[in-house]
Formats: sequence, C-alpha cells, structure tokens
Amino acid sequence: LPRRWADNFSAAGCGGTEEHGFQHPFLQAVGMFLGEFSCLGVFYLLVWRDRRRPEPSMAPSQPFSSLLFLPPALCDMTGTSIMYVALNMTSASSFQMLRGSVIIFTGLLSVAFLGRKLELSQWLGILVTIVGLVVVGLADLHSSHDQKHKLSEVITGDLLIIMAQVIVAIQMVLEEKFVYKHDVHPLRAVGTEGFFGFIILALLLVPMYYIPAGSFSGNPRRTLEDALDAFCQIGHRPLIALALLGNISSIAFFNFAGISVTKEISATTRMVLDSLRTLVIWAVSLAVGWETFHGLEILGFGVLLAGAALYNGLHQPLLARLPRHVEEAGGTAEREGLLRGESTAINNES
Repeated sequence: LPRRWADNFSAAGCGGTEEHGFQHPFLQAVGMFLGEFSCLGVFYLLVWRDRRRPEPSMAPSQPFSSLLFLPPALCDMTGTSIMYVALNMTSASSFQMLRGSVIIFTGLLSVAFLGRKLELSQWLGILVTIVGLVVVGLADLHSSHDQKHKLSEVITGDLLIIMAQVIVAIQMVLEEKFVYKHDVHPLRAVGTEGFFGFIILALLLVPMYYIPAGSFSGNPRRTLEDALDAFCQIGHRPLIALALLGNISSIAFFNFAGISVTKEISATTRMVLDSLRTLVIWAVSLAVGWETFHGLEILGFGVLLAGAALYNGLHQPLLARLPRHVEEAGGTAEREGLLRGESTAINNES
C-alpha cells in the first residue's frame, strides 16, 4: 500500500524536466531490502538486552556461514525484478491473479525437496485458493478496460510473472530448509538476506542508469532505472519520502512475520497467508478510490477465505460436530501433526 501510494505521486525531475509520475520500481526494491536489513539491527539489539539479564532467554544459534543466505537473497531479488518488469507489460489484475500460482510451486517443491506430506484437505485448500485468485483476477479484468498493452506484451508479461513465482517458491523452500537445520533467529535471517539484497541491487542501480529500456521505463531518460531522477522528485515532493519510509517499515515487519511462520509451520502455509494479503490491499484500495468495485470480487474473496480455512484445518471442528465424525476426532488430531512432523528426512541427510 505505501508503494502504491508513492506510485500515485507526480513531481518534476532533475534538470527542469516536466512533472511526471514517480515510477522507480528498482529504487523502491532497494528500499524493500533496506527494510529487511534493518531487522539485523533489531536482532543485535535484542541480543544485547538479553545478555544483560540475569538469566538470558535467547538460545545461542548454531554456527553457520552468512553466505548460506545468499541464494535466497538472490532468488528474492531476481523474482522481484522480474515481476516489476512484467507489471509494465500486463494489467494489475493479471499480476495479482498469477501471483497466486506461487502456492502450487511452493507446495510441490516442499513435497519434493523437504519430504513434506500434505493431507487431502490441504491440497484442496491450495486449489480453492488458486480458484479464488482467478475469480478476483477476472473481476479486476472486467472492471478495467485497459487497452494500452498489446496482446504479445500481455502474454509475455503473464509468462514472466509465472516464472517469477517459481523463483519465489524456490526462495521459500530454501529458507525453510535452512531455518529448520540451523535454527537461525527470524530477525537474523531476514536481516542477512536484506543485507545481500540491498548491497547487490544498490550496486546494480549504476548500470541500470545507462541501460535503455524504451517503453518499459517510466522515467524521462527511458533507462531501466534513474535513481537521480527519483531523488530530485523526492526533493520537489517531500511527501514521497514518507511513502517510501512507510514501505521500508512495512516490509521489515512483513518479512519478519513471514519467516517466523515458515519456521514454526511451513513454507506453503506462508504462501497461503501471503496470498490473503491481497484481500487487505484490495479493501483499502477500494476505500481510498484507487480501484473500482466489481461484484465478482465478493465471490473471489469468499473463495479465498474458504481455501485458507481448508488448508489450515478450520473445517475440522465443524466436521467433528457431526455424529459420524465424533469417533474420528482422535485420528483427526493425529493427522494435524503431519505438516510439521514429516519434514525431517532430507534435512537429516544434509
């Protein structure tokens, strides 16, 4: 939401250029990694406070190399960059709809590489969630009449979004495998990934300043990214800085909460909860007038909630009230442990 707020601003750029929209996705991505990087400072602050107590409560983590977090950071940076490029080629509704495909890839990779076994209701929950994302995406398509993109651009953008979700799913599985094995504190994990992403992407802003991007670019120089133009716009419209600061803060909290869920539950659950974030974004967007309402959205939101409920087992208390399921209550409780209990085979081997 803060990033969308920043995108709605318009301001003059450097060298007396005319007023134009604040379209600097890669600079905002650097801010995203800066938010993650800030978690590292919070982690060391908590460690310092804990060590000053008579009885420290934080258990020391196992020795590990920080470079082990480089692959997830590269996945995060690559996936985000591809999605930013794809968003310039297709509609926002298609972008939101296809992002839901990450649940499928994360579930399959979790089963294949983490030895995870999902119940039938959890598979149904994933499928229902995907259906809900499709319905909401179709509602967004019908409510907007965007004709500025060619059909070839839309197809290419959609394929790029799906490819990006595969990369994001790999990132989630790598994080889960690493956190389970080394028991790294979530704040330290997020901060380490943010450090690598911030340094690498900040350095890449230099060549991006000279790489021509044509119609894919939103800055006056038509390059892949123009960080100088962004800072000039912030100088002319200081409120943009507040939106960027809100983006950095929200990213820091979101990634800490996300990797905490991955550590305590699973990567697939994290993806389901991440998809539910769309509900809040659309609700606020409708409230402030950024998007128009469509009747299919109500159906889509309901299907999304039903899918999340199925996956997280919220239907089991209802089924337990039925007479034929009373005797199966004990077996149901035992099956609930499958998500956590059968994911150690591969981790023990490595």
